[in-house]
Amino acid sequence: MINAEHLRQEFPILNQVINDESLVYLDNAATTQKPEAVLQTIGSYYHEDNANVHRGVHTLAERATEKYEDAREKVRQLINAKEAAEVLFTRGTTTGLNWVAQSFGDAFVQEGDEIVISYMEHHSNVVPWQQLAKRKKAVLKYVPLTKDGFLDITKARQQVTDKTVIVAITHASNVLGVINPIAELASLAHDHQAIMVVDGAQAAPHMPVDVQELDADFYAFSGHKMCGPTGIGVLYGKRNWLEQMEPVEFGGEMIDFVHPYESTWTELPWKFEAGTPNIAGGIGLGSAIDYLNKIGLTDIYRHEKELVHYVLPQLQAIDGLTIYGPADPHDHTGVIAFNLDGLHPHDVATALDMEGVAVRAGHHCAQPLLEYLDVIATVRASFYLYNTKEDADRLVEAIKVTKEFFEHGTF
Repeated sequence: MINAEHLRQEFPILNQVINDESLVYLDNAATTQKPEAVLQTIGSYYHEDNANVHRGVHTLAERATEKYEDAREKVRQLINAKEAAEVLFTRGTTTGLNWVAQSFGDAFVQEGDEIVISYMEHHSNVVPWQQLAKRKKAVLKYVPLTKDGFLDITKARQQVTDKTVIVAITHASNVLGVINPIAELASLAHDHQAIMVVDGAQAAPHMPVDVQELDADFYAFSGHKMCGPTGIGVLYGKRNWLEQMEPVEFGGEMIDFVHPYESTWTELPWKFEAGTPNIAGGIGLGSAIDYLNKIGLTDIYRHEKELVHYVLPQLQAIDGLTIYGPADPHDHTGVIAFNLDGLHPHDVATALDMEGVAVRAGHHCAQPLLEYLDVIATVRASFYLYNTKEDADRLVEAIKVTKEFFEHGTF
């Protein structure tokens, strides 16, 4: 069991007052806050070990390299990759998905081939495939959703054909709060000799992920959404594919030999990691993984489920409030998107901020989904390991206060 009230004390940023109210941070789908342990790890690197990695033989360089590569091994264990060579450090989920689209896509997608995604994808899992389809004159296809916001598996089986080369689907929606059956989709893709690419940004921080059980060919996620620093992420790829792919960026560290007119690449995973990496970010991500492992991702998942079971029925009881995604709390992650009748989401989010409640308003980098839902924007509250039932109560009360103000002009 998680004692979220106790955990809150480990996150310095949460202990502050916003607009004369104690902060309730519910924008975790955008980015999570960082515990003191992670902040200290990053500071310690810069104070004690600051040096470039994989290059020097002096003590600082060796210490920095050891900690950086130790973080890669922590990632490998976290997602159960077969070997650390399958773990590539990136700037984040967006970079990882772009690498696959550019490197794998340019090598293996031909004119007339199909790329299959869904209507619930984040722009990072839409735009790279749009651009690939344009470059290669391929066909981009969408899997529709059910009325409850689930991926329509029956339609997915119709959309994926023998012409399909790539199936790219989010593990968990950043708007609808649904978890997709990745293992089933991967099996479907592989039955047609296609690969399975997974946007794991909203899943890896919140639940146990086993890339071998999922049988994902590629799995991308971001450090800043899992208590780690910004500017660091992970792209997992099966060795078979990574060995066949060309790097996307070129320069220092990713080379084996450079001759005046020809170069060769070093071994995995460094073949894809050109230039000085985000060393502090990688080490900080390793510290964040230690922190999450200490709490337990299974317990984090259960805690978020408990919060959703607690708050979703209260939100559903508010007259004029529309929730997008499944109505059953059992089917929800900690992400809840909603609108109040007659109010622009930005006005709602601003009013909630006046009550000290931080939420997101807008299209959430998912404009195809909102177009599909026929809304211009939504408000999104997203919970994490340090959120409490009191936070949920504050959200509900703030929404009621906001509704009362806009209806009657009084708080």
